[in-house]
This record gives sequence, structure tokens and C-alpha cells, in this order.
Amino acid sequence: MKADVTIMGAGVFGFSCAWACTKAGARVRVIDPAGIGAGASGGLVGALSPHVPGGWNAKKQFQFEALVTAERWWAEVAEAGGTDPYYARTGRLQAVADETALGLARVRTEAAETCWDAMAEWVVIPAGDAGVFAPVSPTGRLVRDTLSARVHPRRALQALASAVEANGGEVVSRDGRAEGAVIWATGVAGLDALSAELGRSIGTGVKGQAALLRYDAGDAPQIFADGLHVVPHGDGTVAVGSTSERDWTDVGGTDAQLDTLIARARALVPALGDAPVIDRWAGLRPRASTRSPILGAWPGRPGHFIANGGFKIGFGIAPKVGQVMAALVLEGRDDIPAPFRPDAL
Repeated sequence: MKADVTIMGAGVFGFSCAWACTKAGARVRVIDPAGIGAGASGGLVGALSPHVPGGWNAKKQFQFEALVTAERWWAEVAEAGGTDPYYARTGRLQAVADETALGLARVRTEAAETCWDAMAEWVVIPAGDAGVFAPVSPTGRLVRDTLSARVHPRRALQALASAVEANGGEVVSRDGRAEGAVIWATGVAGLDALSAELGRSIGTGVKGQAALLRYDAGDAPQIFADGLHVVPHGDGTVAVGSTSERDWTDVGGTDAQLDTLIARARALVPALGDAPVIDRWAGLRPRASTRSPILGAWPGRPGHFIANGGFKIGFGIAPKVGQVMAALVLEGRDDIPAPFRPDAL
């Protein structure tokens, strides 16, 4: 097959672009010498959750549009390839620490009514209404939002690979050749390459560690507190993550920082007290210096494009990333928010 579009990188950004391009009728080849999900996308957490409502900007709007379309998008992926990504829009719970936080939560309830177009809610509820799988809350109150969802990262990548292949695309490792337009979705290595070409740092890798516990929480909402995500998955496991580390000696190694995170999760959610740890993961996540994704044409390289910088929200914005990148590459239509474009770096 002669490809119209080559995707370099078999993570969630690469596959979202590949899926969108195959749906538009393009012949697509995905290449990654390290294999599917070898980078940040091969982690464990899979929290698809919004930034707080209010203080609206282009990044929050982009993320919102991705989250509200995600259910249909993942259903189409599953139907095309026959693999369940374990997507579910189950919502999220957050403990309310004190009266100040309670007041802020209620302000955000009003903001959500406007910003989220009545398509989801952000409300304060009694902690007793949340069921067994819920966080400890000092005030006896929780914030519940109904926009958040979950997906099993590794299952999701396999589902996307199967869908791309079912649509006539190729997923290859070492022997693939780049043809046609080339989208570089290569994570930290891609940030390094772009930084070298531009002569300045435009981003870096931030190490994260996460764990997987054996506990079947069913369709309970995910939980978030002080940077800690606790995410029930559809296969009877719960993911806990992640650390954010600027300095490290072993990129792929887990250590006491993860042990501390697990202990925090058990204290936050007592139901996890005896749940065994069945997997530990560590890896680098690509973080742009702007803290926004980098999407668009590669400066000075005609026919080459960039989809990078997902950091902690890559799975959450993937449907929208694929949409805008396919439009740019195949139609020349640029719907990418200005702060995301490489020329804004």
C-alpha cells in the first residue's frame, strides 16, 4: 500500500490522527519501532476529566468539545475494530476540604451551567450519597461532575489499532516507510527534536509513576484529590496515579514515591485498604513549555506536521486532536486554536 499519510508514533495522539484520516478515506500507515503504547500512552490511569469550569479559554473549550463527543467516538472505535476500550462516562468525585473550598465549589456549579452548555453538571452532594467507593471528606460534602469519564489506556490503544486496520490502515514497527504527509506524534523524543531544530527548549519529559490495584468498583466514579487520580476500570481493577517528577535517575523504575501514592489512595478511599497491587508503571509524559498541546504544521518542513504535548490530558482530548489534524493534513483547513500551534511556541 502506498500511504497518503504516515503517522510516526503509536500512542493515543498518533492513533487518533490515524483513525480520523482513515475515516476520511485516506490510506494511512502508523509506524513506531518501539511498538504500540511504548511511551506515555501505555500507562495505567486513563482519567478523562475536565479542568474546572470558569476562567474559560481555548484550551478548556477544546477539551470540553473532546469530552462531550468521546462516548460516541470510542463506541465507533470499538465497533470498527471489535475491541472494547472500556470507556465509560462515570463521572468524578472530589472531597471538599473546608468551608472556603465549599464556597468555591458552589461558584463553580454556576460556572458549569454556562461553560458546559447544560451538557454536564458540577454539583455539591452529601458524602453519604456517593456509596462505598468514595473519598473521605472533612466537610461531609463532595463535588460530583458528570463530564468526567474513564478509559483503559492499553485496551484503548489496542482498540484504536484494530479500528485503523479494519479501515484499511497499516500498523507497523521497524520496516515501515514514511510516505505522503507525515504526522509526528512521537512524545518526548519529538519535543527534543523540535527543540533542537528551533534552537530553544519548547518542552520536556516529566516522569510519572502509577499503580494498578485489583478491586472491582464497577461503574463507580473516579476520584481526584490533591493531584491524585483513583480510576476504576472496566476490567475489575483500579488505577492510582500519578507522580510528577522533573528529576530522576531511572526513567522506567518505580520507587518509594509510588508507594506513598498508593498509601495516599488507600487513606483517601478506605475501600481500597486491602486491594492488592498487581502492576506498577513509570514513564515520561511529554509536557510543552506552554502546558498546552502542540498541534499543526512543523515549521520549515513542508508536508510534515506535529501532534504532541498531551502530558496528562492526552486521552481526554484525543477525539478532537484527530479531528483537527485530519482536517489540516487532508483538507488544508486549520481549526486548531492559536495557542496550540507550533508557531505560537
